[in-house]
Amino acid sequence: MGGLLLIRHGETEWSVARRHTGRTDVPLTEEGEKQARALRPLLSSYRLSRVLTSPLQRASRTAELAELTGVETDPDLMEWDYGGYEGITTAEVQRERPGWNVWRDGVVPGDAEHPGESVQDVGARADRVLERLRPVLEDPEADDAALVAHGHLLRVLTARRLGLAPEHGALFRLETAATARLGWEHGRPVLTDWNTLPQP
Repeated sequence: MGGLLLIRHGETEWSVARRHTGRTDVPLTEEGEKQARALRPLLSSYRLSRVLTSPLQRASRTAELAELTGVETDPDLMEWDYGGYEGITTAEVQRERPGWNVWRDGVVPGDAEHPGESVQDVGARADRVLERLRPVLEDPEADDAALVAHGHLLRVLTARRLGLAPEHGALFRLETAATARLGWEHGRPVLTDWNTLPQP
């Protein structure tokens, strides 16, 4: 049966600064573009039946520079909408809310462009992506599918694929430009590889 290859986008200025980057459409840095190009040797070793990307440029540009082909855009792969916490760091939030954790405590509403989402909302989007990929993932003859997206979204999707609640995405840290793979063992989805970084 087909596996699921996960690819987090390359570095951005906001990821370096550890700012919550949800729907803000920031570009890759020069280093981020270098990271994306460095994914080519690893990704070329896979035969992929479908490739989906978030519409945000940091993901779609990563897919382009990694030379993935047949790429489809899926809005459900957009990053968590952090609402009023968009563009600020965890440390800044914790000055107002000591001990705050996005996975446990969620976000506050923002403006019209950043209304905010709960972790359950993100989980529902991840579930829709997985449902659309079901024909590939359950086909004994299928090659892997690949998703190019964002750290928190891919962590939530991993939890959902493994039968866990969305908030358990907190257990799966994923670096910029890292890849991961979800496969099968005895008919059940399992984690077969995690946080693999491209060789410089």
